[in-house]
Amino acid sequence: MLPATLLAPIATTALLLFDIDGVIRDVGGSYRRALAETVHHYSGWRPEPDCIDALKSEGAWNNDWDASLELLRRSNSPLPTRQELIGVFSDFYFGGDPDGPAQQWHGFIGSEPLLLDADFFKALSAAGLVWGFVSGAEPPSARYVLEQRLGLINPPLVAMGDAPDKPNPQGLIQLASQLLTRHGCSPLGHGAPPVAYLGDTVADVRTLLNAKKLVPNQRWLSLAVAPPHLHSAENQLARNSYGQTLMAAGADRLLLHPRESLEVMLELS
Repeated sequence: MLPATLLAPIATTALLLFDIDGVIRDVGGSYRRALAETVHHYSGWRPEPDCIDALKSEGAWNNDWDASLELLRRSNSPLPTRQELIGVFSDFYFGGDPDGPAQQWHGFIGSEPLLLDADFFKALSAAGLVWGFVSGAEPPSARYVLEQRLGLINPPLVAMGDAPDKPNPQGLIQLASQLLTRHGCSPLGHGAPPVAYLGDTVADVRTLLNAKKLVPNQRWLSLAVAPPHLHSAENQLARNSYGQTLMAAGADRLLLHPRESLEVMLELS
């Protein structure tokens, strides 16, 4: 098992925070599939991936429950209560009690390819980089991929319910401040190490930009990557278009793969 940085303080040259869905794991066949199936359950219409991408590109629908409701609203379908929809969505995604043992889950969460591995986080720490996660995923789902799938011990994490939904930057600022302080660095602001956030949606980019507005004398960097389902050869045009949308939203760097973030952060050191 790989110890988390917060258990072993290191002298840091920069802080790299990650979104989880679309960055650490491919959720095209899990969260996004649950979104599509939930919409289909209530309307008989199953939105295609490009429809979901277009909605996400608006930057206001990071929460997949709310995204499901919005697609139902736009299709003029009868709207369930939010709590009813959450129950249906959870049945598709977890296929069991989210707060129960992961071994009893039989939903789409079982088909999530990993995009990074434990060695990548070892390399980040070896390079003097501190890392953590700011995600809109439900805590059981986020902990499952980080702790059970990747083997990270008590990883620094802000998940759904720990802070307002993105693009509100409170969770990003909160975790960045905690980690810098924990590692003996100057607090956020002038003199602190650079802080980067890697995400795959316009909401992720806007989260970083909103943090920059609140703490303007901190060096912030927005790293962006197109979600995995756009990386096949037949989706190259769609991937290019999605990447242009991320850059137009204010991303500083567009990556081909999340692992490129190590090289970018070393350039800052």
